[in-house]
Amino acid sequence: MNRRFIPAMVVTAMLAGCSLPSLTKDSTVVQTNQSKDKEETTIIPSMQIDDQYYRTLLPYKESASRGLIVSNINTKYDVKEAESGLLRLSQQAFDPDTYYFQEGQYLDKDTVTSWLARSNQDPAGLNPKATKSMTPTERAKKAPIYLAHIVEQNYLQKTGKNKVKLAGVSIGLALNSIYYYQKEDYGATYEEPIDQATLDKEGKKIAAQVVKRLRQMDGLAEVPIMIGLFKQQSRSDIVPGTYFAYTDVGQGSAKITEWKKVNEKYVQFPTSDTNTKYRDINENFNNFKQDIDKYFSNYTNIIGTGFYQNSKIQKLDIQIPIKFYGSSEIIGFTQYMAGEVMDQFPKGLQVEVNVTSINGPEALVVKEANTDEPYIHIYND
Repeated sequence: MNRRFIPAMVVTAMLAGCSLPSLTKDSTVVQTNQSKDKEETTIIPSMQIDDQYYRTLLPYKESASRGLIVSNINTKYDVKEAESGLLRLSQQAFDPDTYYFQEGQYLDKDTVTSWLARSNQDPAGLNPKATKSMTPTERAKKAPIYLAHIVEQNYLQKTGKNKVKLAGVSIGLALNSIYYYQKEDYGATYEEPIDQATLDKEGKKIAAQVVKRLRQMDGLAEVPIMIGLFKQQSRSDIVPGTYFAYTDVGQGSAKITEWKKVNEKYVQFPTSDTNTKYRDINENFNNFKQDIDKYFSNYTNIIGTGFYQNSKIQKLDIQIPIKFYGSSEIIGFTQYMAGEVMDQFPKGLQVEVNVTSINGPEALVVKEANTDEPYIHIYND
């Protein structure tokens, strides 16, 4: 499908809700790699989209454990949030104005796989041991797998006019809220929920071990470390989990002294949750859905996902899968729907609507907070 785009810089700035940055020349610098005792040439992009986004060093280096997250995390929603949520948390420790982002280069596939094992399967395993005498049900109740995956992100700073070096590391520990198991080979899959108190306790124990191990790795003995605890959702959920706690470990320290709570949550709309903090948005969403139903019934379902921070909604994403085939019909639908977005939702709320069909994306509508006009894009065939 060919797409008609306005310049990417303009699109990104509009989606980020910011003014366009001024363009200056990219900087070529030398990156010091402490673990390999060598220097590499790298480029710092001149353009920073927004003060919430890190500039990424080029050429882009993939994570040393790239690919594992897809097989270790339950859903695509949790895969995305485990990484993007860690980026969001990292801003508390590493200012995007002065730090540059790079995917994790220290925890490779073998290391991560080893750490995710049970302690009786691998000496480095961080998950509880399970003896052969235990039945599958006993393992589920007494020794479930807590740690599902480890996300690493690196943050670098300039050390001189033409040099950058590692100045911080963020680690996301993705934890299971449900342990899945089978009582026999190829049998039914059973679920054992893991309560929040247990997840909190075990996650913090694992984090303490991770910090000690990082300090023993070449290049990581002194840099500040931020660790976040991520609670992933069930395999059937269509909303992601969130980070629920994080800690900052100072330069050279191998001990965690304090944890801070993270108050974030994703809520699916429409919702049956009677919590008053969701009631108004749920009513707005239902009114929006009913008005769409009234004039356009040729779609399967409308689903909204609200992102809440500190009990206040920050953004609402809406997915509308349609069965339209004519371009004029899609244009008419999008125009009407965009008007409903402006009418039905609070002016201070950011709303993004993606219209899709079996052919892929069909239309995008973005209502930035406190704006009078939406951004509308129709994808051409």
